[in-house]
Amino acid sequence: MTIKQALGVAIFSVACALGLGRALAEDKTDCAITYLRTACAGQEAESYKKCDGKQSCTKYVAATNEQACQTAAVDACANDRPTVTQSKVITVTWKGKALKSKAGKPDVCLDYSHRDAEFNQCGK
Repeated sequence: MTIKQALGVAIFSVACALGLGRALAEDKTDCAITYLRTACAGQEAESYKKCDGKQSCTKYVAATNEQACQTAAVDACANDRPTVTQSKVITVTWKGKALKSKAGKPDVCLDYSHRDAEFNQCGK
């Protein structure tokens, strides 16, 4: 390999790396998950901690496609603090397009398989 060829390969590699970096950054903002929590009585401060003290917030996650974004949103419905957070409503967009539950509703937590076990458990 000549110096000219090696330099060409190096420049190509750097260009690809920079392009990939931009693609990954774009992927992270393509999938927007919006949380709206309902706290158990008296648990608002603790329940809203994950949204910096607010009842609602939007977080961006890396996703390679619409289906991966939808799956990430449904997974975000998990409630590991059922005596702190009564329920969540999660809406999601992929590249600005609103995604829906299987029933066509905005709240993708309707598709969360552990919804009955993890939501509305305050005081139990």
